[in-house]
Amino acid sequence: MKKILLLIVAIAIAIPILTAQNKQITLEDIWTNYMFYPRTVPGFNFLNDGKNYTRQVRAKNGTAIVKYDITTGEATDTLFFSSDMKVADENAPAGFDSYEFSADESKLLLATASEAIYRHSSFAIFYIWDLKSKSLTAVSAEGKQRLAMLNPAGDKVAYVQDNNMYYKDLISGAVTQITKDGAVNKIINGATDWVNEEEFGIDRAFYWSPDGNSISFLRFDEAAVKEFSMPYYNNEMYPEIYTFKYPKTGEDNAKTTAHIYSLKSDKVVKVKTPEAEYIPRIKWTQNPNELCVFTMNRHQNNLELHIADAATGDVKLLMNEKNESYVDLHDNLTFLKDGKHFVWTSEQSGFNHVYLYNMDGTKKMQLTNGDFEVTNFYGVDEAKGVVFYQAAKQTPMQREVYCVNLDGGKDKKISKEDGTNSARFSSTFDYFIHTHSSMGVPASYFVRNRKGKEVRILEDNKRFKEGFAKYDLGETEFFSFKNSRQDDLNGYMITPPNFDKSKKYPVFMYVYGGPGSQTVKDSWGGTNYAWFQMLAQKGYIVVSVDNTGTGARGEQFKKITYQELGKYETQDQIEAAKYLANLDYVDGSRIGIFGWSYGGYMSSLCLFKGNDVFKAAIAVAPVTNWKWYDSIYTERYMRTPQENKKGYEDNSPINFVNRLEGNYLLVHGIADDNVHFQNTAEMTNALIKANKQFDTYVYPNRNHGIYGDNARIHLYTKMTNFVLEKL
Repeated sequence: MKKILLLIVAIAIAIPILTAQNKQITLEDIWTNYMFYPRTVPGFNFLNDGKNYTRQVRAKNGTAIVKYDITTGEATDTLFFSSDMKVADENAPAGFDSYEFSADESKLLLATASEAIYRHSSFAIFYIWDLKSKSLTAVSAEGKQRLAMLNPAGDKVAYVQDNNMYYKDLISGAVTQITKDGAVNKIINGATDWVNEEEFGIDRAFYWSPDGNSISFLRFDEAAVKEFSMPYYNNEMYPEIYTFKYPKTGEDNAKTTAHIYSLKSDKVVKVKTPEAEYIPRIKWTQNPNELCVFTMNRHQNNLELHIADAATGDVKLLMNEKNESYVDLHDNLTFLKDGKHFVWTSEQSGFNHVYLYNMDGTKKMQLTNGDFEVTNFYGVDEAKGVVFYQAAKQTPMQREVYCVNLDGGKDKKISKEDGTNSARFSSTFDYFIHTHSSMGVPASYFVRNRKGKEVRILEDNKRFKEGFAKYDLGETEFFSFKNSRQDDLNGYMITPPNFDKSKKYPVFMYVYGGPGSQTVKDSWGGTNYAWFQMLAQKGYIVVSVDNTGTGARGEQFKKITYQELGKYETQDQIEAAKYLANLDYVDGSRIGIFGWSYGGYMSSLCLFKGNDVFKAAIAVAPVTNWKWYDSIYTERYMRTPQENKKGYEDNSPINFVNRLEGNYLLVHGIADDNVHFQNTAEMTNALIKANKQFDTYVYPNRNHGIYGDNARIHLYTKMTNFVLEKL
C-alpha cells in the first residue's frame, strides 16, 4: 500500500497575482481554480554528455523535444516536433505522451495514445523516430503495446503485447515472437501482475543485456490466483464488470519464473533459481552473460541475490539478506564497471546505509555510518569514485544531500538549506537539479554543480509565495512529546490566525502512520496543507503526529509493529490526542481525526478504540479487515491469517464497531482496485448489525485516488461540512 498522493497531477500553472490581504481560502481555490499548485520543473532528461538536457515543451504546431544547455538554460536545438509524426506517417497520432532516447541518442522511442491500467502500468502505441534520417517506424500494427524498450544499439525494440514478449528488428522490419503462452488472467510474460506492480513497484519485467544479444524476462503464471471483480456504471442497462487477478492475504500468488532469451539461438532458457515465492527484481551485471536474479520467501524476511549464467540458466548465490521480521526491497543495486564490486544499501546495522561489496558476495566496506537513515540513493560516479545519496542525518523530519568516496572516508553534505532537499544528477554527476522545500514553503529548483554551488535558478515560485502570503494563514510549528513507552514522537501543529492561548480550540488530526511512512516532514504539504490552513481559518487547530512504525528513525522504531499492525500506532495517536487535550488552549471534547488509505484504517481504529478521546473521524478508502488486503503488503508486516489470527483480529477496525460513540464518515471509490470497496461494504454491514449511525459517501467508477469530474471538490466539500457540523 502506497501513501495516496492527494496532488494527483504535477502541473505547471501560472498563479494569478492576488491583491487582497488576509484572504480566506476556499475549496474552489484549491480544487477548481488550482490556486495552490506551485510551479514544478518536470521532464528533465539528461543527455550522455552531462552538460545538456532535453524537455518536452509546447510549440506553435504541437509539442517539441528541445535541447538545452544545463548551465545557461539556453535552447541549443529542437530535436523533434510532434507534427513530424504526421508528415512521416499520415496515420500516426498528432502528438505523443512521453519519450525515451536510445543509448546512443540516435533514436527516440515515442509513446502515444497511452491508456492507464493500474497505478504504474499502461498500454500505448509506440513509434521509433530516427533523428538522423527523420523517419518514423511503428513498433507494431497489431494493437497497443506495453513497455517498449530499445536495445543498446538502437536497432531493435522489445515489447509486451497480449501478455507475450516480442522484439522487432528496425533494419529489416522482422518481428519475432519470443513467447506464445500469454493469456489474460492466466500467463503474463515480460510485465507484472497487479500485486507485484503495486507492492514491489515494478510493471516492467524484461531487460536487454548490455550487449543486446539477450533479453531477460519474468513469467507470471496466475492461473491459480483468485479473481476479483468491480462494476463500472456507464449509463447502460447493465454495469460493465472488470475482473482481474488479486491475491488476498493467505491465498495463492502467481508462480513466478525468470527466463533468458538468446537472439542468436532463438531459444529461451529458464533460470534455475531455488524455489521461492517471489522474484521481485532482475538486473544485468556489467557482464552480458550474467543476470542478477532476486528471490524472496513468502514471509519476505529472506532476500537472496543470485547470478545466473545466460547460456545455461545455472545460478550461484551472490549474497543473502535475512531479518527477524522483513527485508525492505529496493532498487539500490549498482554493479560497478570494474566487474569486481557492487554497491548496495541495507538495514543490517539497524539503520539504512550504503555498502560496497566484492563480486564474490563478501562485504568490503560500509560507506555510510551512524544512527541515521540513508533515504535515497542517487548513484555512483565511477570516474571520480564518489557515491551520492540523500539522508535524514540532522533530524528525521528533514533531508539532506550527501556524497562519500568509494574508498571510504568522511561524508560531505552538499545541500546547505534546512528543510527537505533532493537531487537529480546528470549522467556525469557534474551537475544536479536541486529541489528544496520546507513546511508551508513550496519547492524551489536550482542547477548546482557537484559541490553544491549554485549555477542558476530554475524556478523559485516567487509569484506563488507572494500570492500565498496574502491569505490569512495560521502559524505552523513542530513539536514532540513522549508516549507511554517513553519514545519521542514528532508532530506539527497549525494554529488558527490570530491564535489566542487563552481560548479553547477544537483539534483536527491528520494521520497516515503506515510502516516507513512520514507525514511530519519539514516540506511543502501540497493541497492538503492548503485545506488544513482553510480549517485553521475556521478556528481549528490541525495536528499530525508520526507514530511508532514510521520512517527515518531506524529499523527498531519501524519494525516494532511487526505482526501487530495498528496496535502501537493507534495507541500513539490516542496518546497524542490526550496530550493535546491537556494543553490549555485545546478543547479536549472536540478532537477529530482524518486519514486516507492506511490513514483511513488508522482513523477508524482511533475512533473505535479511542472512543473516550475522539469525537469524530473521517476514513477514506480504509482497510477495515486485513484479510481483505493483498498478499505481499499484508504478509510482509502481518504474516498470513492462518499464522497470525490474533494479530489480524485485534487490529482490524471491523471488529470494534460496537465501540463507536462519535461521528464517523466512511468514504470509498467503488472501482478501487487497491483497497477494495469490499472493505467499506463489509464495514457498513457491521455498523448496521451493531445499530451504529454513521455517514457514508461512495464514488462509482473512482479508484483509490477518487478524482475526475468534480469528485475531489465534491469529496472535500463533504469532509469540510462534516468537520464543521460534527466537530
